[in-house]
Amino acid sequence: MKIGVLSDTHFSDLVMAQRFADQLLAGHFADVAAILHAGDTVIPALESCFYRLPWYAVRGNMDLTSCGVPESRVVRIGGKLIGMIHGWGSSKDIEKHVLQSFQGQPSDALVFGHSHMPVCRYVGPMLLFNPGSPTDRRSAKNHTIGILILGSRIEGEIIALDG
Repeated sequence: MKIGVLSDTHFSDLVMAQRFADQLLAGHFADVAAILHAGDTVIPALESCFYRLPWYAVRGNMDLTSCGVPESRVVRIGGKLIGMIHGWGSSKDIEKHVLQSFQGQPSDALVFGHSHMPVCRYVGPMLLFNPGSPTDRRSAKNHTIGILILGSRIEGEIIALDG
């Protein structure tokens, strides 16, 4: 089973967001079973752009507190537990903060965002995964999205959109 992963999309225009979603659904996300968004959608209507798929999101620092999206959550998909949080602080401390937020909670993967820097590595048996940003790469080499592959364990793939 494949899961599409986004973060830090920062869309302010629904038409642009729909175009982006349509491209993903026809391409890299054509065979995904669900979408995870690790915060900073900016427009809550982004969920409607992926209407045909289950959508799980967390609130980022650029999202309205009134958007009805939790700051963190754990979702069960395909028998796997996936923790989600946007993250905060500097890029050098973000992994430590994210891991501390889920300390003591069993998870097969931990998905986060905020830094716009892709991360795909294991901390023990748990996958630590940040898909980066498809719209604002900041100091990252490329604009990126992610795929989680749920098998006997969760594996991650970072996909460069422009390289």
